[in-house]
Amino acid sequence: MRQIELKALAKINLGLDVLGRRENGYHDVRMVMQSIYLYDDVKIERTNKPGIEIKTNLYFLPIGENNIAYKAAALLIEEFQIKEGVVITLHKHIPVAAGLAGGSSNAAAVLFGMNRIFGLGLSRKELMERGVKLGADVPYCIMRGTVLAEGIGEELTELPTMPKCTVLIAKPPISVSTKIVYEKLDAKESLKHPDINGLIKGLEKSYLPEIASAMGNVLEEVTIPLHPVIEDIKNEMKAVGALNAMMSGSGPTVFGLFENKAQARKAQEKIRSKALAKQVYVTNVHGARRL
Repeated sequence: MRQIELKALAKINLGLDVLGRRENGYHDVRMVMQSIYLYDDVKIERTNKPGIEIKTNLYFLPIGENNIAYKAAALLIEEFQIKEGVVITLHKHIPVAAGLAGGSSNAAAVLFGMNRIFGLGLSRKELMERGVKLGADVPYCIMRGTVLAEGIGEELTELPTMPKCTVLIAKPPISVSTKIVYEKLDAKESLKHPDINGLIKGLEKSYLPEIASAMGNVLEEVTIPLHPVIEDIKNEMKAVGALNAMMSGSGPTVFGLFENKAQARKAQEKIRSKALAKQVYVTNVHGARRL
């Protein structure tokens, strides 16, 4: 095999709770993560010439050692002493720095793809073990589907598959510092923790309204006061018929769950017309399938 083309899926957090901060600075979390059918196209080509070349449609993305896809390729090339090189083409559709794990998903696709084209024989578990060296979300992006993440995000347990629904994604034109969000969270004396167990019960019943009502993200308590547009987008989605709407990760992206695709389209138009976000996508959840 000389080349492989893959879809690197985005993820949303249906639930995100932070349980505490470790001495090393990492945070213990409890999250329910879900793949959605918004993706980057990743093409990996073997070359006779050694080295790693990254190509992308976004001029501002790093294409050297600071790119996580580059780091993923370098990790396997070094470990398995691969003498050939690779050209990795990233056609980005997932908004960048949006809380949707676009970079982590690219790295997961590179690990998966290089394992295939170079015949490394690594299992999914072995790929995930290597992925955690690159970032806490990378093992999940290899696993995909509906998953409970614990520890610092690396302890993963498959959950019942999310029922079919339409997902509206809206990223406002702002940047959120994850570091600052967590620092402000640590400084808060009390937090309203989301009902992760209730969310899991809703998934076990495969009942979308129960899942939606249990959704929650503890980081909203910090990010929304800094960026009120996030609350504005949530309210627009719910006003048009979203069962619920929530910020994903540390933000700024907001997603809404809809039973009716037409309502999601209407909300998309309203958010764009009010200039709350330019990057607004109608998509759906992705089942627990491998890359």
